[in-house]
Amino acid sequence: MAGKDKTAFDFEFNSLKGKPMPLSAFAGNPLLIVNTASKCGFTPQYAGLEAIYRKHKADGLVVLGVPSNDFANQEPGNSGEIEQFCEINFGVDFPLTEKVHVKGADAHPLFQWIGAQGGFLSRPRWNFYKYLIGRDGKLVNWFASVTTPESAKFQSAIAKLVKS
Repeated sequence: MAGKDKTAFDFEFNSLKGKPMPLSAFAGNPLLIVNTASKCGFTPQYAGLEAIYRKHKADGLVVLGVPSNDFANQEPGNSGEIEQFCEINFGVDFPLTEKVHVKGADAHPLFQWIGAQGGFLSRPRWNFYKYLIGRDGKLVNWFASVTTPESAKFQSAIAKLVKS
Protein backbone atom coordinates (compact mmCIF):
# COMPACT_ATOMS: atom_id res chain seq x y z
CA MET A 1 0.00 0.00 0.00
CA ALA A 2 1.46 3.35 -1.01
CA GLY A 3 2.14 5.83 1.79
CA LYS A 4 -0.36 8.32 0.43
CA ASP A 5 -3.11 5.69 0.59
CA LYS A 6 -2.48 4.85 4.23
CA THR A 7 -4.41 6.27 7.13
CA ALA A 8 -3.53 6.49 10.80
CA PHE A 9 -5.62 3.37 11.32
CA ASP A 10 -3.06 1.33 9.34
CA PHE A 11 -0.46 1.63 12.11
CA GLU A 12 0.12 -0.29 15.30
CA PHE A 13 1.82 0.33 18.62
CA ASN A 14 2.23 -1.72 21.74
CA SER A 15 0.58 -0.47 24.90
CA LEU A 16 2.58 0.42 28.00
CA LYS A 17 1.77 -3.10 29.18
CA GLY A 18 3.34 -4.53 26.00
CA LYS A 19 0.09 -5.67 24.39
CA PRO A 20 -0.62 -4.96 20.70
CA MET A 21 -2.48 -1.69 20.16
CA PRO A 22 -3.57 -1.53 16.52
CA LEU A 23 -4.96 1.88 15.68
CA SER A 24 -7.50 0.04 13.52
CA ALA A 25 -9.30 -0.64 16.83
CA PHE A 26 -10.12 3.09 16.84
CA ALA A 27 -11.26 3.27 13.19
CA GLY A 28 -14.17 5.64 12.78
CA ASN A 29 -13.18 7.65 15.84
CA PRO A 30 -11.39 10.99 15.84
CA LEU A 31 -7.93 10.76 17.39
CA LEU A 32 -5.73 13.20 19.26
CA ILE A 33 -2.20 11.79 19.20
CA VAL A 34 0.44 13.45 21.39
CA ASN A 35 4.13 12.63 21.83
CA THR A 36 4.68 12.90 25.58
CA ALA A 37 7.42 13.02 28.21
CA SER A 38 7.38 13.02 32.02
CA LYS A 39 10.22 15.46 32.71
CA CYS A 40 9.45 18.29 30.30
CA GLY A 41 8.33 21.86 30.88
CA PHE A 42 5.21 20.93 28.89
CA THR A 43 4.43 17.85 31.03
CA PRO A 44 1.59 19.67 32.89
CA GLN A 45 -0.30 19.48 29.57
CA TYR A 46 -1.21 15.93 30.60
CA ALA A 47 -3.91 17.49 32.80
CA GLY A 48 -5.45 19.38 29.88
CA LEU A 49 -5.27 16.34 27.63
CA GLU A 50 -7.06 14.25 30.26
CA ALA A 51 -9.74 16.97 30.58
CA ILE A 52 -10.29 16.91 26.80
CA TYR A 53 -10.50 13.11 26.88
CA ARG A 54 -13.10 13.15 29.64
CA LYS A 55 -15.11 15.89 27.96
CA HIS A 56 -15.19 14.30 24.49
CA LYS A 57 -14.88 10.57 25.19
CA ALA A 58 -18.65 10.17 24.73
CA ASP A 59 -18.22 11.83 21.29
CA GLY A 60 -15.83 9.05 20.34
CA LEU A 61 -12.60 11.02 20.77
CA VAL A 62 -9.58 8.87 21.58
CA VAL A 63 -6.57 10.63 23.08
CA LEU A 64 -3.41 8.61 22.57
CA GLY A 65 -0.23 9.46 24.46
CA VAL A 66 3.00 8.31 22.85
CA PRO A 67 5.93 8.56 25.28
CA SER A 68 9.28 9.33 23.72
CA ASN A 69 12.76 10.00 25.05
CA ASP A 70 13.90 11.73 21.85
CA PHE A 71 14.13 15.26 23.27
CA ALA A 72 16.73 15.98 25.97
CA ASN A 73 16.18 12.57 27.61
CA GLN A 74 12.96 13.84 29.19
CA GLU A 75 11.27 10.41 29.27
CA PRO A 76 13.90 8.18 30.89
CA GLY A 77 11.45 5.87 32.69
CA ASN A 78 10.36 2.37 31.82
CA SER A 79 6.74 1.52 31.03
CA GLY A 80 5.75 0.95 34.65
CA GLU A 81 7.32 4.22 35.79
CA ILE A 82 5.64 6.16 32.98
CA GLU A 83 2.25 4.65 33.77
CA GLN A 84 2.57 5.32 37.49
CA PHE A 85 3.77 8.90 36.93
CA CYS A 86 0.86 9.72 34.60
CA GLU A 87 -1.75 8.11 36.83
CA ILE A 88 -0.54 9.57 40.14
CA ASN A 89 0.26 13.09 38.93
CA PHE A 90 -2.41 13.68 36.30
CA GLY A 91 -5.03 10.94 36.63
CA VAL A 92 -4.38 9.92 33.04
CA ASP A 93 -7.02 7.46 31.88
CA PHE A 94 -6.47 7.72 28.12
CA PRO A 95 -4.39 5.06 26.34
CA LEU A 96 -0.61 5.30 26.38
CA THR A 97 1.72 3.43 24.04
CA GLU A 98 5.09 2.01 24.90
CA LYS A 99 7.98 4.43 24.56
CA VAL A 100 9.02 4.90 20.93
CA HIS A 101 11.10 7.21 18.76
CA VAL A 102 9.13 10.00 17.09
CA LYS A 103 11.90 11.63 15.06
CA GLY A 104 14.65 10.66 12.70
CA ALA A 105 15.27 7.45 10.79
CA ASP A 106 14.14 5.35 13.76
CA ALA A 107 10.83 7.19 14.16
CA HIS A 108 7.77 5.00 14.59
CA PRO A 109 6.10 4.52 11.18
CA LEU A 110 3.07 6.59 12.28
CA PHE A 111 5.28 9.61 12.89
CA GLN A 112 7.01 9.07 9.55
CA TRP A 113 3.54 9.04 7.95
CA ILE A 114 2.51 12.20 9.83
CA GLY A 115 5.63 13.96 8.56
CA ALA A 116 4.84 12.89 4.99
CA GLN A 117 1.21 13.99 5.30
CA GLY A 118 1.75 17.28 7.13
CA GLY A 119 5.10 18.29 5.71
CA PHE A 120 8.44 19.02 7.32
CA LEU A 121 7.10 21.43 9.92
CA SER A 122 4.60 18.88 11.23
CA ARG A 123 7.36 16.56 12.41
CA PRO A 124 7.74 16.72 16.19
CA ARG A 125 10.55 19.03 17.19
CA TRP A 126 9.85 18.69 20.91
CA ASN A 127 7.54 16.90 23.31
CA PHE A 128 3.77 17.46 23.29
CA TYR A 129 3.17 17.98 19.58
CA LYS A 130 -0.52 17.34 19.04
CA TYR A 131 -1.99 15.65 15.95
CA LEU A 132 -5.68 15.64 15.09
CA ILE A 133 -6.80 12.65 13.04
CA GLY A 134 -10.28 12.61 11.49
CA ARG A 135 -12.76 9.75 11.64
CA ASP A 136 -11.44 8.76 8.19
CA GLY A 137 -7.92 8.31 9.58
CA LYS A 138 -6.47 11.33 7.78
CA LEU A 139 -4.35 14.03 9.39
CA VAL A 140 -6.61 17.05 9.90
CA ASN A 141 -4.33 19.44 11.77
CA TRP A 142 -1.36 19.59 14.10
CA PHE A 143 -0.17 21.88 16.86
CA ALA A 144 3.29 22.51 18.32
CA SER A 145 4.16 22.10 21.98
CA VAL A 146 3.44 25.71 22.88
CA THR A 147 -0.25 25.35 22.00
CA THR A 148 -1.85 24.22 25.24
CA PRO A 149 -4.85 21.91 25.38
CA GLU A 150 -6.76 24.72 27.12
CA SER A 151 -6.13 27.31 24.39
CA ALA A 152 -9.18 28.60 22.53
CA LYS A 153 -7.59 27.69 19.18
CA PHE A 154 -7.04 24.08 20.25
CA GLN A 155 -10.43 23.71 21.96
CA SER A 156 -12.11 24.96 18.78
CA ALA A 157 -10.18 22.47 16.64
CA ILE A 158 -11.15 19.60 18.97
CA ALA A 159 -14.84 20.63 18.92
CA LYS A 160 -14.76 20.72 15.10
CA LEU A 161 -12.98 17.34 14.96
CA VAL A 162 -15.53 15.51 17.10
CA LYS A 163 -18.45 17.01 15.16
CA SER A 164 -17.10 15.88 11.78
